[in-house]
Amino acid sequence: MSPVKGLLRRSCLAMLLLGISACGGGSGGGSAATPDATPVAAPPSPPTTDSSDTPESEVPPTQDFPPELRGIMGASRLASRATFGADFKTIERIETVGQEEWIEEQFELPLTSHDAEVEILLAREAAGEFDALRQSQDNDNLAAVYGRMAWWHTTITAEDQLRQRVAYSLSQIFVISDEVNALLLSPFGTSNYYDMLLSHAFGNVRDLLRDVTLHPAMGLYLSHVNNARSDPESGTFPDENYAREAMQLFSIGLFELNADGSEQLGSDGQPVPTYDNNDIREFAKIFTGLSWGGENNRFGSDRYNFTEPMRMFDAFHEPGEKVLLRGLTVPAGQDGLTDIEAAIDNLFMHPNIAPFLGKQLIQRLVTSNPSPDYVARVSAAFDNNGSGERGDMRAILRAILFDPEALAEPDPESSFGKLREPLLRYTAMLRQLGVSSPDGFYANLGFFVQQLIQQHPLSAPSVFNFYSPRHQPIGELAEQGLVSPELQITNSNSIVEVSNLMRYAVVADLVNDLSDPPFLKAGLTLGDFLPLADDVDALITRLDTVFTYGTLSADTRNAVRELIELLEEPELRIRIAAYLVLISPDYAVES
Repeated sequence: MSPVKGLLRRSCLAMLLLGISACGGGSGGGSAATPDATPVAAPPSPPTTDSSDTPESEVPPTQDFPPELRGIMGASRLASRATFGADFKTIERIETVGQEEWIEEQFELPLTSHDAEVEILLAREAAGEFDALRQSQDNDNLAAVYGRMAWWHTTITAEDQLRQRVAYSLSQIFVISDEVNALLLSPFGTSNYYDMLLSHAFGNVRDLLRDVTLHPAMGLYLSHVNNARSDPESGTFPDENYAREAMQLFSIGLFELNADGSEQLGSDGQPVPTYDNNDIREFAKIFTGLSWGGENNRFGSDRYNFTEPMRMFDAFHEPGEKVLLRGLTVPAGQDGLTDIEAAIDNLFMHPNIAPFLGKQLIQRLVTSNPSPDYVARVSAAFDNNGSGERGDMRAILRAILFDPEALAEPDPESSFGKLREPLLRYTAMLRQLGVSSPDGFYANLGFFVQQLIQQHPLSAPSVFNFYSPRHQPIGELAEQGLVSPELQITNSNSIVEVSNLMRYAVVADLVNDLSDPPFLKAGLTLGDFLPLADDVDALITRLDTVFTYGTLSADTRNAVRELIELLEEPELRIRIAAYLVLISPDYAVES
């Protein structure tokens, strides 16, 4: 067991048994220290294939990487990182076609739209299908939950799983939240924003930054919709909210970084800030003049339109030149959208953006504490995809998922690993155990899940997400200079509630919180496991393969075996065995 896995396991067990919370306070950007890292100038050189004509002293050094985890277990581990959960047949197919080829296939799959599901629900409502439901629920605005319903159905059923998983990761960086009522109550408030993230999941980071900036959901959430130019007579100035977060959270972070993610230090030995209050004021001028899109709209309007980008009203855009980061001057006399394009370029070309966003994507998909070399290799892929393109998400994702450290067999001496966040534990279970509904629509609102685990997509308590990428729980992890973002929302209560959620779903088969007609109760099919029910060891091995890619400990395996050998009914045996694995530390911590 790796130090990270062991420490996280002990942390979880301590909180469960002693009731000690490991959850920190509010997640502010840059509030926690980052682990020390040694700067590197460039990614390691690839191995030399032929040095017969080169003197030994001149052969470039190579990095000695550990063996790779391949075969069915490697395919299962890739599925845990690149999907919301994969059943055994999917894992087998990944092994058959090869991990790299499967990722390329995922790149080419069409986008499964959340807006499209919302439109279907709206059409069904217009046809009168939901009249009885509305009456029984005493709810005149069922459309307020259509975005949530679209997320659950699409997440559980879509084939373009890599795109969906990457968009979810992006939603935890470029945060909006339905904690804002207008985003909750509008049927397209969150779904259209999520579709925008989906459309850029395999695109270019620069286009992503621009469309995040111009999306009305972000404009409402960070208050740059109807953000007007300065008015010296009334003493009003542009709102600085989005300007600050566009730098702090969405692109370059608080401090100047090396390519490996380590902070650059000034002559005083302190980290060098990337921006100051004057930079925030200058960027705030850039993001003025935007209001709701659509025909017949006007600046200052409150007619929400979440399906079109915000419009620029130049009469309300701050005139004059603006001086941005690293001395870039945006000249006076340009229209507002041209100013915004210049600001996006300014952020996109900043050297910080590659390690800042790259490291967070590594954390969301692979490991909480990537090595400096790992971050540097991903930064290099960000800077150049091999064809001179900067910010190519496909190249970035390949670099993250197929880095030698990501492919390595679990190493007891490494600090590799991450805690699975509660939501991903739940979605993976649903897909791995074959959740289905008689009519093919997985009807779930997510309120029951959110009540138990205090987490739901696009519903974070603040722009800082549910947890900070720099969170360091007090204790052994902090003492070793390690971070564990997901432990910020993990405490004795949340561990119990995740176990309860798994029990309701796996043992009691309660897997959706909307089964009133015309919607139907969903259930787990267990199809991959039923043929193995009579062979306890084969059943546990299959569960280990699908859930924990061969990392199930002997202690957990023995504990599961001792209990399920007492059960004779095949389906109950499978459910109890799956439940025990799903609540184990072996499953809670990815390695």
